[in-house]
Amino acid sequence: MRNDKRSELDLVAVICLLPSLLYVVVMFVYPFIYGVYASLQPMKGEAWSFKNYISFFTDPYQFKTIGTTFALALPNSVVVVLFALFVAYGMRRGIWFERTITTILVLPISLGVIFLSEGILGLYGTNGWLNQILLGAGLIKEPLELTHNFIGVILSLFMQQFPFCFLMLLGYISGIDPSLESSARMLGAGPWTVFRRVMLPLIAPGLAIAFALVFVMSFAVFPSAVMVGQPAGSTRTISIAAYQQAFEQYDMSYASAIAVIMGLCQMVALIAIVLMRRRMVIATTMGVGKR
Repeated sequence: MRNDKRSELDLVAVICLLPSLLYVVVMFVYPFIYGVYASLQPMKGEAWSFKNYISFFTDPYQFKTIGTTFALALPNSVVVVLFALFVAYGMRRGIWFERTITTILVLPISLGVIFLSEGILGLYGTNGWLNQILLGAGLIKEPLELTHNFIGVILSLFMQQFPFCFLMLLGYISGIDPSLESSARMLGAGPWTVFRRVMLPLIAPGLAIAFALVFVMSFAVFPSAVMVGQPAGSTRTISIAAYQQAFEQYDMSYASAIAVIMGLCQMVALIAIVLMRRRMVIATTMGVGKR
């Protein structure tokens, strides 16, 4: 009887998982396989080859887009995660006007990338409000160049991704049993010791996942790099390179190769983060949460 019940439960589980598996295959696996297939056909009628990949890695103008994208994604991911950790840790047990503050912090989610970029240009641009105020106050003599460069793209990415990271870490940290902190304090540990020796090891697995998600979103940067960066210069990312090949040069095969390379870079980074997370101490930390 037990085996029969177990087999029925396994069958139900498989049936419940089928729609999700089908969605993943249709929306992710098939497009990736098709992209690899298209990238190996440089021209119609030509035999399969790695010509597109060779062209990308031997062309300095194209190859340096990988370094540019990493140079944008890594610093932004570190800053977003650290700042979100600082804010979420401070709000882990609740504060005055918590709902109002949380609403303000996550508001950029509803604005959209285009509207957000326009706001950055209006506030931080050469003729923006910030420069006008500083110039009028005599604090600076020349406008600060905060847009159409790395700084502008980082600002845009930070505003887009901080809300997701903050909400994720707030939920994770708030669920850690407060008695763990209380026990450490009763033993004489100060706030910094409690954070470093008790809380941080428990938060670390959640930090790794948050960093991975922020990094993937940052690595795929496109509209921000175009609107508040230099798409033909210092912020020409790998996604812009793929777009130019597809819709300016009309070389979909080459564009597919660039997209595959982009996906592989993200996959390598995710694997590295997951391997690091596996070495962390993952314990049961969920308790009563906020009090």
